[in-house]
Amino acid sequence: MHILDELKERGFIAQVTFEDDLYKAMEKEPMTFYLGVDPTADSLHVGHFIPILMSAHLQRAGHRPIILCGGGTAMVGDPSGKTELRQMLTPETIQSNVAAIQKQLSRFIDFGEGKAIMANNADWLLNLNYVDFLRDIGSLFSVNHMLAAECYKKRLEVGLTFLEFNYMLMQSYDFLQLFKAHNCRLQIGGDDQWSNMLSGADLIRRKEREDAFALTCKLIMTADGKKMGKTEKGALWLDPNRTSPYDFYQYWRNVQDADVERFLGLLTFLPMDEVRRLGALKDTAINEAKRVLAFEITKLIHGEAEALKAQDAAQALFGGSGDMGNVPTYEVTAQSLAADNHLTSLLAECGLCASRSEARKMVQAGAVMVGEDKATDIETRVEAAQIGPDGLLLRKGKKNYCRLILK
Repeated sequence: MHILDELKERGFIAQVTFEDDLYKAMEKEPMTFYLGVDPTADSLHVGHFIPILMSAHLQRAGHRPIILCGGGTAMVGDPSGKTELRQMLTPETIQSNVAAIQKQLSRFIDFGEGKAIMANNADWLLNLNYVDFLRDIGSLFSVNHMLAAECYKKRLEVGLTFLEFNYMLMQSYDFLQLFKAHNCRLQIGGDDQWSNMLSGADLIRRKEREDAFALTCKLIMTADGKKMGKTEKGALWLDPNRTSPYDFYQYWRNVQDADVERFLGLLTFLPMDEVRRLGALKDTAINEAKRVLAFEITKLIHGEAEALKAQDAAQALFGGSGDMGNVPTYEVTAQSLAADNHLTSLLAECGLCASRSEARKMVQAGAVMVGEDKATDIETRVEAAQIGPDGLLLRKGKKNYCRLILK
């Protein structure tokens, strides 16, 4: 099966330019392609995961990925899908983020000799001569065409800075530089990048008189059209220090039934026959498919050992077996409790609630359990004597747990 047909079967592809030509070019010889990631944080999140997995599938099919960290474009900020100017980051923060993201990417992409390239567009963007860039590149872009692009439409309603207006030119220039240096002819990315990617492919065709292609993947959405990747604690990060493996596992364990088969195809490497078998399960049997989904994705992100711990913790909490030692924990001391032992403070500190304000609301709603007892008073305190050798279990709602441990 052609890799593009496989990607279609798994549900990845949203849009592609010159599809017949791309099919033929990929059949003729291995193709070098690139995926750009702007280092706006020190971790990737689940929104990055789809194009990263598409890159992994393409690499497994014999094609060569370039992962481009946007050390230069992050100084500007991509306006695509944003209603306001992104926070300006210092060069030091950007470089620190680049290092952290490069480490994460090595879990999915094989950077063995000749198999993949890690690049940073700061290497060519930060030392550009502005006048030369405008004459050489800017002269090939129509402002009328740019203003009609989807990536700018939303921002035009509330105000688009000239800083951000340059982003399309810079991303297009990236594609041109990678074409010249590595014969890169394909850019992949999320469907929100379509306008920028078209401009890059067009720039290569106009400047170099060569074929170049764009391929976008679908944004990760639920069956009812909601954007995936957000939890009560914020974004669903790939860094275990930002989103614990247990919370990550539980997120996927609790997806809607209608989303299971699609996510198994997109977010795991399971054979499609197995994906369809699991997706066909109904009623309570669908829980098997959800467990497989949660385990396989957590294994990809955090490794098999952490996936097994998360699975075991979930079984201990919800299945009546398993090891409670794998349940997420938060350590306290007698000294810290003496300073502040309010339940609402502990709920916020251990991560069950985003803030003390949310914790108060949860307690008032009767949604918090301390051990076997429901907490209803926002002035409830937790004493060191309540925390036994195995800890004290706090629960918010039906499925969010943390075990307090006394050091």
